[in-house]
Amino acid sequence: MSKIFLPRRRFLQISGLSGLGLIMGGCGAPWFEQEVFRATEPFNQSIEALLLNPNKLIPEFPLSSIEPDALLVNTFDRTPVIDPDKFRLKINGQVDRPLTLSLSDIHKIEPVKMTIRHVCVEGWSAIVGWGGVRLRDIIALSQPQKGIGYVNFKSADGYYESWDIVSALHTQTLLAYEKNGHPLPIDNGAPLRLASPIKLGYKQSKWITEITLLKEKPKALGYWEDQGYEWFGGL
Repeated sequence: MSKIFLPRRRFLQISGLSGLGLIMGGCGAPWFEQEVFRATEPFNQSIEALLLNPNKLIPEFPLSSIEPDALLVNTFDRTPVIDPDKFRLKINGQVDRPLTLSLSDIHKIEPVKMTIRHVCVEGWSAIVGWGGVRLRDIIALSQPQKGIGYVNFKSADGYYESWDIVSALHTQTLLAYEKNGHPLPIDNGAPLRLASPIKLGYKQSKWITEITLLKEKPKALGYWEDQGYEWFGGL
């Protein structure tokens, strides 16, 4: 008997564990949606975390599959003005070696390229070729303390986001400074942004200026999560 393979997110949708699609489809009352979401989100997130294999590579696409105009520009507040020469990335929190890195420092770390699909919660996607450094290589330089469970990101435009440490250390989670073989455009998050095939677009912060490693989940989970979006945001 042949096995039927369901993509991870489709499995969660069918089982009612992601986005609450089957529940919300028949409910129009916002208060009901909010209460159901609060009650079920921790279970949803635990299932998503369980299904994430930190050692499994997500299949990438050939360069010929890149969709150069498909990555839409979504701005949280405004496009910040950043001087690349003065830019510094701070890595702090519960670490033994807090860091302040220039772009020159970051470019000295082993570069990585990958061609992956960027998926937006709004329903569109784009295949993009990213270049940058593995986030885990940056994290390792700061010598995290034992028991780190979360990573918090702050951006130059005021956006904030947090990830679980397993997702942050995934080998395909990048701090990107290139897009489709060219320097990353400011509208797409230059000089540094997150890029990963395991998270939805709203988790992939642009214009990152600070990375904080934490043992406890932050109270401010993320800009959109604090307005009701799912925190894990996995694919």
